[in-house]
Amino acid sequence: MAYYRAAGNVPPKRHTQHRDAGGNLYYEELMGEEGFSSDSSLLYHRGVPSAIVDSQVWELPDQTRTPNHPLKPRHLTLHDLGFDAGADAVTGRRLVLGNNDVRLSYVVTAVASPLYRNAIGDECVYVESGEGVVETVFGTLSYRAGDYVIIPRATTHRWLPTERSQLYCIEANSHIAPPKRYLSRFGQLLEHAPYCERDLHGPEFATSETELSTDVEVLVKHRVGGGIGGSVMTYATHPFDVVGWDGCLYPYTFNIDDYMPITGKIHQPPPVHQVFEGHNFVVCNFLPRKVDYHPLSVPVPYYHSNVDSDEVMFYVAGDYEARKGSGINLGSISLHPGGYAHGPQPSAIEASLGAEFFDESAVMVDTFAPLDLGEAGLNSEDPAYAWTWAGRNPGAGDDGDPAVFSNS
Repeated sequence: MAYYRAAGNVPPKRHTQHRDAGGNLYYEELMGEEGFSSDSSLLYHRGVPSAIVDSQVWELPDQTRTPNHPLKPRHLTLHDLGFDAGADAVTGRRLVLGNNDVRLSYVVTAVASPLYRNAIGDECVYVESGEGVVETVFGTLSYRAGDYVIIPRATTHRWLPTERSQLYCIEANSHIAPPKRYLSRFGQLLEHAPYCERDLHGPEFATSETELSTDVEVLVKHRVGGGIGGSVMTYATHPFDVVGWDGCLYPYTFNIDDYMPITGKIHQPPPVHQVFEGHNFVVCNFLPRKVDYHPLSVPVPYYHSNVDSDEVMFYVAGDYEARKGSGINLGSISLHPGGYAHGPQPSAIEASLGAEFFDESAVMVDTFAPLDLGEAGLNSEDPAYAWTWAGRNPGAGDDGDPAVFSNS
């Protein structure tokens, strides 16, 4: 994110001596992307950031993936997943869907997480509900319902909920950033972008003498061969011993309510709802908005074969009374894979005519590689969903009225 910030105690020139009042040298760490060729920040530590005293294997939560085969649309009910009282935002995550570019996980937590660093890619965590803070090497981020929490690759952090939090975790194998078409060639968000820098909230920084502890464990998710592994690295000094930093790489939050929906005279395609992008995937959000104003417009989408993408919708707010029969509700995920023409339930088309406003909120992830089902996806599936467009449920009888499915 090419938006400069500075916090705490930094020297006037980079890569020069920087000392405390007692003459002790601070240790400068460059945290940068794409091999010194993209955004970076400089952090100044009291201890040596490379000093580890131990490293052990961390057994990750179940990462098993099952192909969507035979191919069909899926409905997953995340609120039906059970989480024990000790689940935290890192080790308690359960894999819902994933491929080699992105993994979608879900967790419900009310307890502090361990210190954690994802060395595989950036994380974009959508806060379905709850409040709390995320402490990082750059400072503290406050989060609330509706926030996207963007955490750059290899940022050491921990989650500290102040109330029960439902978190939808989008973990990339790449970086996550605003769409390029929203940015000037120098990185400023442009006038046609649906949000601007005022909507991005960076960390609050304050040095703390409490972060002088030693032998501190950090859970690290990292690359192992062609896959994903975990290690517990024990640091000689606390990673949060930073006295200052500056640069254009840091975590931040963006609240979904600060996104300004783009509407049109006729139905607009999903790219107008895009909020972020990563390698081989995009993140969009559908929000309460005025809908199409052509006198013959059809507000719900046309049926579409998005031949290059799998489409995942996570339904987070709004009135879904018209969807009786499909099972789609708050906390639902729909997976509509490439190779399958998808769109509204038949009854939704006529029902939408004349509508002026949709009251609905959903987070969408479109991927350019097929998504597999994770453990949580398999354990939360509604098996009747695939047949609702035909009004049938093979093997279980016809259970009635097909439902409106308006926003994907």
